[in-house]
Amino acid sequence: MIEEKKVRKTYPQEWHSYNQAQTNEKARLQTLLYELCSGIEEPLQTFGRPRLPFPEMIFASAFKVYSTVSGRRFISDLREAQKRGYLTKTPHFNSISNYLELESMTPYLLQLISESSMPLKAIESDFAADSSGFATGQFSRWFDAKYGEEKQQHDWIKVHVMCGVKTNIVTSVEVSGARANDTTFLKPLLETTTRNGFQVKEVSADKGYDSFNNRCLVLVKGAIPYIPFREGEKNKPNPSGKSELWKRMFHFYKFKEAEFKQHYHKRSNVETVFSMIKAKFGERLRSKTKTAQINEVLCKVLCHNICCLIQSIYELGVEPTFWTDQV
Repeated sequence: MIEEKKVRKTYPQEWHSYNQAQTNEKARLQTLLYELCSGIEEPLQTFGRPRLPFPEMIFASAFKVYSTVSGRRFISDLREAQKRGYLTKTPHFNSISNYLELESMTPYLLQLISESSMPLKAIESDFAADSSGFATGQFSRWFDAKYGEEKQQHDWIKVHVMCGVKTNIVTSVEVSGARANDTTFLKPLLETTTRNGFQVKEVSADKGYDSFNNRCLVLVKGAIPYIPFREGEKNKPNPSGKSELWKRMFHFYKFKEAEFKQHYHKRSNVETVFSMIKAKFGERLRSKTKTAQINEVLCKVLCHNICCLIQSIYELGVEPTFWTDQV
């Protein structure tokens, strides 16, 4: 009997578009980041020393995270950005660290992440959700009674994202503590994505998001949930008054396995998103305080989105424009 050799499906790279995107990325990123930050209104200051322009400090903070170098070595890049008109003044390297520690910067970064995904609304309709940890410089220590010794490990924060599976653009993001349960974060991620105007047709997520409420939420939004059931789910009691819907979802997962997996495996793209962010901008956070760590990781996600936009410019012919809803 001759065994059939399985041929692994491969996807050819658009090398010309890829090369153009990579060789022009740093310059295009500054332009797009400047356009994004230009839509931010300067917060009202009622007291204290005159501060640096807030949109410019967000630009400097995100660009610094993109560079992956120390604040001191990054100043030469800021001088070049000032010459190109992106900054009115080159800030001190300590100013960037100080602004990252502001809680008021967090909602602006979340807004910029959402806005940076808007140009791809016409392209993305299938989405995936997952979370990943980013290590900090702090350590957790505890005494292990079993082995009679003290142990330690890096603390980390958890980043939850929803992304489009075609371009890997992040449409919504949430940041939590290291041991937060993934299940509760599907709702805010999906709500933000749909509120931004994306027409969601499919949502793929792993068993960490397995819950009846999560599946119903996706269905209410007009999409199909591709979330596998945990082992032994068939023997659990059905939710009161919802048994028929529960059975239909479970039977589709159990008896149409090939069709289910074909859609479910789009979820691997969200793994790719975290791999891209960590490989390009680092999986460790340099900031010391919790607020600065949150802002730093949001800057990583923002830079990732802009890089995805740049790739889409050359590969898909996208012409990004921002803040069109405000016009």
